[in-house]
Amino acid sequence: MGNKNNVTEFILLGLTPNPRKQKVIFVVFLIIYIITMVGNIITVVTITTSKTLDSPMYFFLAYLLFIFGCYSSINIPKLIGDSLCEKKIIYFKVCMTQVFGEHFFGGAEIILLTVMACDRYVAICKLLHYTTIMNWRVCGVLVGVVWTGPLVYTTIQILFMVDLPFCGPNVIDHFLCDLNPLLKLASMDTHTLGLFVATNSGLICLLNFVMLMISYVMILCSLKTHSKEGSHKALSTCVFHIIIVLFFVPCIFMYMWPASTFPIDKAIAAFYTILTPMVKPSSTP
Repeated sequence: MGNKNNVTEFILLGLTPNPRKQKVIFVVFLIIYIITMVGNIITVVTITTSKTLDSPMYFFLAYLLFIFGCYSSINIPKLIGDSLCEKKIIYFKVCMTQVFGEHFFGGAEIILLTVMACDRYVAICKLLHYTTIMNWRVCGVLVGVVWTGPLVYTTIQILFMVDLPFCGPNVIDHFLCDLNPLLKLASMDTHTLGLFVATNSGLICLLNFVMLMISYVMILCSLKTHSKEGSHKALSTCVFHIIIVLFFVPCIFMYMWPASTFPIDKAIAAFYTILTPMVKPSSTP
């Protein structure tokens, strides 16, 4: 399919057209972004420099915080800057880069959360074999999967998106570029591509969410044989992960419906792209 794209830029409508509310958005999300990045940097530096935190759990946590920081930086700076502009323009190449970054780092986060759940399962349910199973070689391989998996599926998605013909409307009713709003603007029938997005992104979110739930149910069941003190300690290391698992719920809602957009989509996107990374530093074990 040849690219007959006449659109060189898109216009984002943002979270609200109200100028006063946009000023509030600027202040609120600037504070959120600063808190998120400062919290990430402090925690990552603490983990990487502390000899007492030299374990697979904190190794994965440092990677997760790094991913959170990158993921937040894909959209929040643009949202903050746009809140001061009357016309919110994003160029085509920048839009495609934003879509790639969202799904690459979002996919890496999803896979890493699943890896961390497996790590907690081994640490709690297979404690005597933990150092053998979760050795540093295995950790390195798992981190490789965390980066390779999203790179493959995101590259496939972006190749389809770049080749779509955009010849008509260029207004996106959102504060960011994303797959479904772009499919809605394409000058062709995108039903098949919508099904592909639902399968590729939505199903990945759903499957990983199910795997996470199974692992935590198994952990909770195994705690019945632990002492009260041991159970409390084990639960305290899992609370952080369970809180972040909330990330999957809006993702599943957003991507399981082929090429569809809903009025609530912007609020949901704000939750998992902005608020979830901010909640994390305060809940870090």
